[in-house]
Amino acid sequence: MEKPAQSVFLAAILSLTLATAAAQTLTGTVTNATTNKPAAGDEVILINLTNGMDVAGSTKADASGKFSFSLTGPGGPRLIRAVHQGVTYHKMAPPGVSSVDVNVYDVVTKVTGLSVTVDVLRFQAENGTLQGVRTFAVNNSSSPAKTQMNDHNFEFFLPADAKIEEVQARAPNGQSIASQASPQAEKNRYAIPFPLRPGETQFQVAFTLPYSGKITIDPKPLYPSEHFVVVLPKTMQFSAANPTGFESVKDPTQGDNLMEVARQTKPGQSLSFTMQGNGTIIEPPDTAASGGSQDEAQSTRTSDNRPGGGLGAPIDAPDALQKYRWPILFGFAVLLAIGGWVVTKRQPAMAGSATVAPTRVAPSTEHVASTRASMPAMTMTMGSATSSTASGARSSMLLEALKEELFQLEIEKKQGKVTSEEYEKARAALDQTLERALKRQG
Repeated sequence: MEKPAQSVFLAAILSLTLATAAAQTLTGTVTNATTNKPAAGDEVILINLTNGMDVAGSTKADASGKFSFSLTGPGGPRLIRAVHQGVTYHKMAPPGVSSVDVNVYDVVTKVTGLSVTVDVLRFQAENGTLQGVRTFAVNNSSSPAKTQMNDHNFEFFLPADAKIEEVQARAPNGQSIASQASPQAEKNRYAIPFPLRPGETQFQVAFTLPYSGKITIDPKPLYPSEHFVVVLPKTMQFSAANPTGFESVKDPTQGDNLMEVARQTKPGQSLSFTMQGNGTIIEPPDTAASGGSQDEAQSTRTSDNRPGGGLGAPIDAPDALQKYRWPILFGFAVLLAIGGWVVTKRQPAMAGSATVAPTRVAPSTEHVASTRASMPAMTMTMGSATSSTASGARSSMLLEALKEELFQLEIEKKQGKVTSEEYEKARAALDQTLERALKRQG
């Protein structure tokens, strides 16, 4: 009787060993979504997010597009990066996940079906300086889906004498990263050499220019746009060259700031307008900061739409700018950051001892840190390219990835896609990694 018992015991040990080995292997498939075929030969990189953005391994997709990594170290979140024709594509691998599939797309210099979903210009003015942020949400709806990439991939105009302070780019379902805008042959025309992958890519361009109290702006759109939006402080005045082309929109989430909207604009369409006066953008209320999500707030506002039924909407019509609210809020944060930077830069130089220098630098550093905390989508990179700044950028990207995973985990739990045991295990691992990341950044 001992031999059968020993056999059962050894079989159990072998099964446990195999299960442990399987849990320490991450596999997946890279598919060329343009051709719906395996992306054979594409480079696949494993990035460990536990200690920043550490490259933990690299391999090539086989003839079937498959890849495999042996995992070591703590079971924190990881990122899979696939490189296809020089363009990178990413997919998160949360703790406990053993298989990840990545879609890549063929690259061409020009795609059809490229349009701007929303083009937003925000301004505030004080002390002879106009601070502006231009936000683009660019939709690549090419069929079959392809990525557009060339040296002047996305172009736009800025006002004369504008000085670019910062450029941010965000790939579909990705995180914001620092980018560059290069001057083109035509005056005041710039280009961002950032891949336009299938889906929606966002660009943020922050700039400043001299201001005498009144200025005329000609946006010169280069792409068709569903909405062109101008946002100003309520203390400034807006006057369009073609008044019938713009409509004043009142959005409760934007506070008392002025919002002018032109719909279905065309390339080259005249959207010239004049601004005058001074004022600063009033930061809109953040529903997430008060403990509720945007969706919950929207649900609360529309839960009772009967006549006389509280503050609910009288009809069930969608908000025309609802899907663009976060790009607009993102731009507000950039404006606040640029404002703080300009104010700090304008402070008179103080002569004296070495103890004075850190006192002048601190406000700008603290402002960048607070902006990162209040706007998770943005990685602030204003300043020098020192090693400490690079380390801070990596920590910020890690924090954003962790926050996004926590959010997705909560959604999957509510939708019943994960069991309570899977949820608790993943949540504990994410919480532990997030705590370490916060300590490092602190």
